[in-house]
Amino acid sequence: MVISSLQRFTSQIARTPSLSLLLTRSSATTSSLKVTDRLVKLFAIDFSGKKREIIGLQGHTLLKALTNHGLVDPASHRLEDIDACSAECEVNIAEEWLEKLPPPSYDEQYVLRRNSRNRVLNKHSRLGCQVVLGKELQGMVIAMPEPKAWDIP
Repeated sequence: MVISSLQRFTSQIARTPSLSLLLTRSSATTSSLKVTDRLVKLFAIDFSGKKREIIGLQGHTLLKALTNHGLVDPASHRLEDIDACSAECEVNIAEEWLEKLPPPSYDEQYVLRRNSRNRVLNKHSRLGCQVVLGKELQGMVIAMPEPKAWDIP
């Protein structure tokens, strides 16, 4: 019974050209895409001044890469949801890389301003949960800000 149902489904796909083409394209793109092609190498300077190489994947956030390398505590973030953000993933991005990033959204600017120690927003500040990695960011340099008093155990 299962085999006959599968055969009917396969014949329906063959009769629907758009669905057949879609399945062919999606399987071709996933099989040709390697993880090594999606790697993005970045450099993070921690608050003590040590430069560390980190690796992220295209399409993932900077926060995920920083968390995977132990630079950010994963328990301090709320599922990368900007509405629940407390700016604990704030990073400073080097000047030459700022223009390669899309401008911050209104929500991101609001969160950064709300949590800024100064009343003037640092133009290098971005939220790691809002920066999506891509090949154009290969070699980007970021600085981790000094932990705030309430972050230190």
